[in-house]
This record gives sequence, C-alpha cells and structure tokens, in this order.
Amino acid sequence: MVLYTTPFPNSCLSALHAVSWALIFPCYWLADRLLASFIPTTYEKRQRADDPCYLQLLCTVLFTPVYLALLVASLPFALLGFLLWSTLQSARRPYVYSRLEDKGPASGAALHSEWKGTGPGKSFCFATANLCLLPDSLARLNNVFNTQVRAKEIGQRIRNGASRPQIKIYIDSPTNTSISAASFSSLVSPQGSDGVARAVPGSIKRTASVEYGGRHPSDEAANGLASGDPAEGGSLEDACIVRISGDEGGRPPEAVDPPSGGQARNGAGGGPQGQTPNQSQRDGDSGSLGSPSASRESLVKARAGADGGGGEPGANSKLPYKSSVAKKAAVRRRRHPDEAFDHEVSAFFPANLDFLCLQEVFDKRAAAKLKDQLHGYFEYILYDVGVYGCHGCCSFKCLNSGLFFASRYPIMDVAYHCYPNGRSSDSLASKGALYLKVQVGNTPHDQRIVGYISCTHLHALPEDSDIRCEQLNMLQDWLADFRKSTSSSSAANPEELVAFDVVCGDFNFDNCSSDDKLEQQHSLFTRYKDPCRLGPGEEKPWAIGTLLDKDGLYDEEVCTPDNLQKVLESEEGRREYLAFPSSKSPGGGQKGRKELLKGNGRRIDYMLHGEEGLCPDWKARPNPCARLA
Repeated sequence: MVLYTTPFPNSCLSALHAVSWALIFPCYWLADRLLASFIPTTYEKRQRADDPCYLQLLCTVLFTPVYLALLVASLPFALLGFLLWSTLQSARRPYVYSRLEDKGPASGAALHSEWKGTGPGKSFCFATANLCLLPDSLARLNNVFNTQVRAKEIGQRIRNGASRPQIKIYIDSPTNTSISAASFSSLVSPQGSDGVARAVPGSIKRTASVEYGGRHPSDEAANGLASGDPAEGGSLEDACIVRISGDEGGRPPEAVDPPSGGQARNGAGGGPQGQTPNQSQRDGDSGSLGSPSASRESLVKARAGADGGGGEPGANSKLPYKSSVAKKAAVRRRRHPDEAFDHEVSAFFPANLDFLCLQEVFDKRAAAKLKDQLHGYFEYILYDVGVYGCHGCCSFKCLNSGLFFASRYPIMDVAYHCYPNGRSSDSLASKGALYLKVQVGNTPHDQRIVGYISCTHLHALPEDSDIRCEQLNMLQDWLADFRKSTSSSSAANPEELVAFDVVCGDFNFDNCSSDDKLEQQHSLFTRYKDPCRLGPGEEKPWAIGTLLDKDGLYDEEVCTPDNLQKVLESEEGRREYLAFPSSKSPGGGQKGRKELLKGNGRRIDYMLHGEEGLCPDWKARPNPCARLA
C-alpha cells in the first residue's frame, strides 16, 4: 500500500490549500485569542486573586477593541478562503504520513529484521494518551491553555522518557522492601565516553551499597504498559541492573545477572533485540525535560536463586528472605496467572516505547510541533488524521479526528473511517477509527511477522450510550474488513504471521458507572481482553482511573508528574483528584459524595488485546501501568 506523505495528490491542490488557509488564519487566530481572553483557567484565577496588580485583566481590557477591529477587517478574506478551503476538502487524503529515515542500528528496518519468530520471546511496548491539544479557546474549557507550548513539552517528555536506559532496582534487605520516590529520582545511569555504562559507587536512601551493571540500553521494549523483569534469556545488554544491599559492607559495585521472569510480551519468539537510539547524557534533575537517563522503573522484590553476592557479610542471612518471597510470588501466580507482573504508577513514559497512540491532537500546528519532537525517537508517524468539511461524513467537520500514531516499526497499511453518528458538539470533529498494520519481524522462511493496531476516540456526551455502542459495532466491523483486505495469507500457504492485535483509545465510558452498563457489556470485551478488568462493572483492585477532576489541575499536589504520582498512589489522593461517576441523587456535594465511593475513579482510556487470528505458538501477556506525562 502507498502511504500518503502529503494531504493532497498534487502540488497544485496543495498550493491552493495553502492560499486558502493563509486567508483564513488571521481571522481564526484573532477569534481564538479573543475568546481565550474571556475563559480564564483556575491557574489564572488564582494569580488574579493573589496579585492585585495582575496585568492579564488590564491586557484584556486594552486589546479587546483591537482584536475586534482586526477580526472584522479580516472577515471578508476569511470568507473567500473558507469557500476555497471547503471545496478542496473533497480531494484531501485522510492522513499525512511522515518518515524520518534512520539508517542506524535502531531504525525500523533493522528492528523488524532482527526478530525471526524463534527464541525465548519478544516484547512490544504500547502507550495511549489523550492530550487535549485543541485551539486555545476550546482547550480552556478543559482548564488547560498554551496549546502550542504544551505540544512541544509533551513531545519532549515522551521522547526523553522512551529513550532513557532501562534501570531495574533489586532490594535485598530483609527489612526494607521499598524505595522512596526521592531516592528513585536521584538515580542516573553513568556512562563513559565510549557509551558503555560504568559501575560506580552510589548512594541511595536507607541502603548501604549500590551495584550497577549493564551496558548500552537495548530494545527490551517489554514493558507492555509497565516495567517487569527482563525477558527470559536476556543478557546484560537487555537492561541496566541496580542492586541495593541492606548490609554495611562496602564492596565495589559488581554487575548483576538479570533474572528470568514474566514480561509483557508475545510468547515464543525473539532473538537478540536491537538497541534504542543513542541519547546523550544531560545534566539536571531526573524529572526535568533534559534528563532522559533517569528511570522510575518498577521495583522487583524477589529473585529466585543465588545472585553473585557470595562472600558479602550477611549474605547467608538474606537467602531465607529471598526464598520466602519467591515462594509467595509463586503462590500468587498460581492463584491468579495474569497477576504475575508488576503494576505501577510512573511519572515517566515507558522506556523503549514501540507504539504510541494519541487522541485529541486536534490543532494542526500543535500536531506539527509534536511530530517534530517525537521524530527524535519514532521513525514513522501519522498525523492530521481525519476529514474536514462535508467530505466523507454526514455533517460539517471543523476539526480532524485528533488521532495521532507513532511507531518504531515500519507501517505497511493504513485505513481511517469516520463515525457518521456523532451529534451535538461532538459532530464538529471527525472522530473515527485509525487502523494500522505494522511489520515487526521476518521468519527464517521469509514470512512476514505483522501486528494490527486500532486507535479510536468514541463519542463523548455521557448520556449517549447507544451512540457509543453503535460506534463499537462499527469499530469491529471496520477492523474485520481491514484485516481481510490487507492480509496476503491463506490458511494453506501463510505468507504472514500475526504477532498481536491491539485496540486502544479514549472510549469515554468506564467500567464502574451504572450509567455505562450498556457499553460495559458490549461484545468487544468478549473478543478482546482488557487486562484491567475482571468483568462488566468490576475492575481489578490495582486498576486506577485515567480521568482527572479538571478543577484541581493546578493544585500544588498534582501540578508536576512526581507530585501527581504520589497522589495517585494513595487512596485519599485518588478520591480527591480523580473523577468519579456522576451522582444522580440530589444534594451531597462532590467531596461528600467521593467519601462514600469505592473504587479508584473513572478509567475511560483502554488498551485491549485479542488472541483470535494470532499465531498459535504466541500468546500475549500484558503488563499494564499508569504513566503520567
């Protein structure tokens, strides 16, 4: 399939579109700024209350007449440009494909040529997020602002989080099985001038010695949605290992062999994994944008067997502790097989991220800034997905779908469909479903190993359950058609092996609200597995909501990723800052209602995986995690 690198089929139409947008943009920008000046965020309200000489109000009074005069003057040009722009939309393609070719060892071509479908295993890491990158006046309705600045900063955070080295923490102390967030954020991976990690002494709170092992960060990519143990058969190149000992014997740091364990991975196939793009070390705090090396990976609390620490004082006293914890972990796995992985709330995006699915990237300028930042890590990107005007949908569309996709692996086929049943304000955006087929490997018999990813954003109005169910039906039907049309295999002579089938996105309903029972029982959840739920209306105990109470976005407790992580790790914090199902009973304020609620908030963002049609020798083992950007 030919992927479209420009929105129009020829340069003439592209030039006409550029002219039409040049006529529209002044009026669009002035109207956006004018409306934004009258929609303050809670952050601006607090500044105004704290500072009697706050200049924003004065600027609004002074510039409003100027904006109005310029807006009126630009209207005739905008009308002419709009007529030309709307006519051109019938020839517009539904997405723009961008590839920043990388010929290094971490390029997409090198990555997919590594996996031969044999060996101990192969891991893929997925992430999904809703960014709310709307025109500034509309973004303020969600209590966020500075869309262009946020787009650039989000791109930097994702890129730096994904490209940082893998760091694993092992705690051997029988009295200390945790590590504080402050200690964690101070950990960086030292490297020599040759790019090889050096074992150097370190200091971590409440510990006596630190051992650092490992070389260059590699494409372990096995987090699924979280970090776990290194893949079976892994080597020191697969992860950076930090061992924390509880004894006071000051020995020089030594390399630690990574243990075997269950990671979020696709079952039976994987050879050596490629390295991530080289990233230079930067100074600064681990939480800053310029520090990709710091990691807040999950804590692995047990390691079976002896580990290379023989001869240390007190080494024998640790063995019973390790053995007992390992036995407990084994019992837990037998009791609930799919719980044999770590769950964490992290202030960083997953290291070695392979596929990124984003929603609400509506603003075209913000999408371009985000693309430029992410191309520092992802080689293949799809953006500006959707249709405009009356082309392809029943109602006029002012905004695109907001879907955005980035991949480290080559994209083979793409399809987009617009939901025709949106209503009210939701009908102004071309919300729909984006389907992708990616190549992740080749077998020794030259069979392609592929994966399918579906990204969607469903209808938002809470009372329209029937519309969302119709959209879920369309999502499944379109996916079946896409797989049929893009498959080059037959049962007798398969040319392709399917490694995974993932459906993700913002579904705009949760699994705990009584008002969402219709969606909770949809057939999609019988064909695809949700690793965070036990059944309709019943979440797993560790699953937490993904929807924040927007009125508290600028509180000091949640205004940074590290602070938000601490809040979400406590039940009281979740009740205070997460959105919970709305109450139809009269009386009872929001805070009073939350005190009576059980659960961990509304989880409206989903990552589902299917096993139908996959290679029978492979089985997906997900590893979910909440990541905060």
